Amino acid sequence: MTVEVRLPTVLRQHAGGQSVVRADGTTVGEVLEGLVSAHPGLSGQVVGEDGRTLHRFVNVYLNDDDVRYLERLDTKVADHDVISILPAVAGGAG
Repeated sequence: MTVEVRLPTVLRQHAGGQSVVRADGTTVGEVLEGLVSAHPGLSGQVVGEDGRTLHRFVNVYLNDDDVRYLERLDTKVADHDVISILPAVAGGAG
């Protein structure tokens, strides 16, 4: 399956400045593996060092659904799905 992956500004430098890239796989994890393989600078930015868990400061959505509430990296993908990677943001008034 070929999936569109949308990258946030902070990660685009690791993908040649592109905001949208394409990667193949049948699961979110396989797509992210393909993404890191094509753009090694993304290694450790999206998936943890073990390669089996999402980095804790990144949110990943398949279409409009947070994969943490689906099957995480084992979530199945279909052609023309869209994966969006968003950095987690924290803060507030002090």
